Amino acid sequence: MKKYLVTITAGLALVAGIGAAVADTVVVLKPEQETVVREYIHKQKLASVSLLGVELNVGTALPDTVELHPIDVPDVKYKYTVVGDHAVLVDPDTRKIVQIIE
Repeated sequence: MKKYLVTITAGLALVAGIGAAVADTVVVLKPEQETVVREYIHKQKLASVSLLGVELNVGTALPDTVELHPIDVPDVKYKYTVVGDHAVLVDPDTRKIVQIIE
């Protein structure tokens, strides 16, 4: 019985690991959407915000003080802002950065 529990536990750990690896490769925008979003953001000329002590990484939550702006592009649910020299796409529900636009 103990042998089966160890096997089942190892199998579940393997499946969980595969799920986590797949979650890291989520595509936020399709390539054609990314081009349109990049052009849209560039045309807006939004002023950059400075966030001292906040690392600009995917998954970083932005403070409530940062204003998020809608993107007028079909089928894009994210909002954006400009931090430093980088435009970032943000999930408006969690305020987490989902993509950094270079």
